[in-house]
Amino acid sequence: MLAAAREAFAERGFDGASIRLIATAAGVDPALVHHYFGSKDKLFLAAIEAPADPEELLPELLAGGPADLGARVVRLLLQVWDGPGRAAGLALVRSAVTNEWTARLLREFLVSQVLGRVVGTLGLPRAEGEARGSLVASQLIGVVMARYVLRVEPLASASAEELVAAVGPTIQRYLTGDVDLPGVVAPTT
Repeated sequence: MLAAAREAFAERGFDGASIRLIATAAGVDPALVHHYFGSKDKLFLAAIEAPADPEELLPELLAGGPADLGARVVRLLLQVWDGPGRAAGLALVRSAVTNEWTARLLREFLVSQVLGRVVGTLGLPRAEGEARGSLVASQLIGVVMARYVLRVEPLASASAEELVAAVGPTIQRYLTGDVDLPGVVAPTT
């Protein structure tokens, strides 16, 4: 089931892959997929071996409104990566760098399961939300690569609060501030 799920999510994305399609590819009844994984979200997390479940972490992150969302996003990223999920996260990131199939799964995870939900709370037009989400992703992926994979100093040994103070304002600007957005035509006045 997990192999069929990985293939479906990589090829069709989260929204395009259905439990029925995955069950058919695995040669099982859809009820069996539901029995073992409960929901498509949980199946997706198991398929990519995600280091954390966004459904458990995002409600608290989003509860505070947009005012300091950037700082909360960075704080949550560091909480996940400095916690027990680091090894799984590192394996996923390292694999994504060298394997397009894994990169598609990681991209889908970031877009549909994490950043799409965060940006979706801001009430933005779709193209603007996607552009802002991609800018946020670029910054967060950069922090992960520099801090945890390449271990670039002093970033690698900085405290979480130092990084929240340094990176949070950039994430906030990407989420809610003035920024020229790639692929989005600014409205004419």
